[in-house]
Amino acid sequence: QVQLVESGGDLAQPGGSLRLSCTASGFTFSNNDVAWYRQAPGKERESVAHSNSGGNTYYTNAVKGRFTISRDNAENTVYLQMKNRKPEDTALYYCHANVVWGQGTQVIVSS
Repeated sequence: QVQLVESGGDLAQPGGSLRLSCTASGFTFSNNDVAWYRQAPGKERESVAHSNSGGNTYYTNAVKGRFTISRDNAENTVYLQMKNRKPEDTALYYCHANVVWGQGTQVIVSS
């Protein structure tokens, strides 16, 4: 069965750090582009970070310098390291690869 499972979302105050995880089963991340998306309440889903199979990474302007996408091919897991979180980072975060979407993990940033 091909699937992605995200984890690591939480509720925290602005300024903190958090790492989201996305683990794949049924296929290998190393051969695929992988991306993190997010959808805030009342807004459309947007791309946050992208890692292609060649090792290049891309970020939306709102998270550049604060978020980092990385892979652990041995664990078949992709991470999104979030630093200096802001209230506008509040959203449901999804992992996407190989035409598969995860179920999402909720991140809430609020004082």
